[in-house]
Amino acid sequence: MEKQALRELIQFGEKINVEFKASQNALTKDIFDTICAFNNRIGGHIFLGVNDQKVIVGVNQDKQDKIIKELTTAINNPQKIYPPLYLTPVPIEIEGKTIIYLRVPEGTQVCRHNGRIWDRSFEGDINITDQAEQVYKLYTRKQGSYFVNKVYPNLPLDLLDQAVIEKARKMALGRNQHHAWGEMNNEEMLRSANLILIDPETNKEGITLAAILLFGKENAIMSVLPQHKTDAIFRVENKDRYDDRDVITTNLIDSYQRLIQFGQKHLNDLFVLDGIFNVSARDRILREIVSNTLAHRDYSGGFPAKMIIEEDKITIENSNLPHGIGTLDLQRFEPFPKNPTISKVFREIGLADELGSGMRNTYKYTQLYSQSKPTFTEGEIFKIEIPLQPIATHKVGKNAELQDVARDVARDVARDVAQDVARDVLQENNKDKIILFIKEKIKLDPRITRQSIANELGMSKKTIERYISEISELNYVGRGKHGHWELKE
Repeated sequence: MEKQALRELIQFGEKINVEFKASQNALTKDIFDTICAFNNRIGGHIFLGVNDQKVIVGVNQDKQDKIIKELTTAINNPQKIYPPLYLTPVPIEIEGKTIIYLRVPEGTQVCRHNGRIWDRSFEGDINITDQAEQVYKLYTRKQGSYFVNKVYPNLPLDLLDQAVIEKARKMALGRNQHHAWGEMNNEEMLRSANLILIDPETNKEGITLAAILLFGKENAIMSVLPQHKTDAIFRVENKDRYDDRDVITTNLIDSYQRLIQFGQKHLNDLFVLDGIFNVSARDRILREIVSNTLAHRDYSGGFPAKMIIEEDKITIENSNLPHGIGTLDLQRFEPFPKNPTISKVFREIGLADELGSGMRNTYKYTQLYSQSKPTFTEGEIFKIEIPLQPIATHKVGKNAELQDVARDVARDVARDVAQDVARDVLQENNKDKIILFIKEKIKLDPRITRQSIANELGMSKKTIERYISEISELNYVGRGKHGHWELKE
């Protein structure tokens, strides 16, 4: 690593993957706890010759060779560090002083120091040897296996709700009438989604936990995963308890719909313009945060997932197998699949998009909805906070009807504003923006009518038809109200 990059690491101080040790004359003994913790977490950078105040004190010249030799010998010794790491400390001169730099990679196996298991957090190195749940999660991370791929060879297919499977099939066909699921029976559909697998221990085939979570009847879900629960809470007036609550223990597809409906019930659909387009930022936010908590949750954990709507924020919390600790940065964030089979089904039926898009979309629509930025915090509990303006939740209590009327009036005004913007676009002959608007409306509702688009833009149906005719990748499949648009981009 270049000196400038090392200086920047030192400047920003100790954190989840950076540790300073003064070690001017001898190794600090707890350095091996740190090496083990870094290897068990996300890797890290260790600087010998830098104190806790980020001051470069240097390692004394006559002690450097001895310190490097002791450090190298210890980390390469399986009696000390297991498995041995075979790392190389590097002496580097910075500001006229010599520091010793050690880069510790993230390991593929659980690392022990003197038989003890160490993990890393912002608070430092933590001995988790006797913490059964933490050790289990660490092994799960290292094995690269997914808890939801657990196979149940003795459970029959009729434990799954056939109506929910059919609902998923229709949702997939609604997005793409040529979707392969349309020609498959239920078992073939499950196999195509990797929801029927072979148990590597027994070599027997069966449905997976992911299949049961996605399509299972409620008693089947409770029999294999009794801790499965999502708690939806609305807390604005009664801050000690709640004003409304929905405890959801059903399959993930119905859970998604109930969480969306709960959010829509308690959050106003504020008028929001995305460029010239009037969008439901509320619904876009709900879609992303609900699909995230259902698709990426660590279902092995006993922590009940929560969606809490308060006057100033929405909070989402769920158990997590973290691949880092701390607040996620949108610019540096690297998405990591948590439950790929569940995520794939969500994408096929339109409840989620490609990996990583959810965070970007949540940022975008939160800023439109709340004029603030959301926060995503990675840890054993994954947490999303969506800031809210007070107007977002002001519709409970005795004045609900009046507030509903006010909302309808606001929508009328919003429509007029959108029409004015659209007319300006038309006057400017900005064909590209109009065509983009049409595409966005069709993406949101493949069954939208030409007249509805015309009404929203304040144009004639004939004008809209002229623009539609110029979209070569757009086709209307079927006839009349039973048909739908297909947009191929």
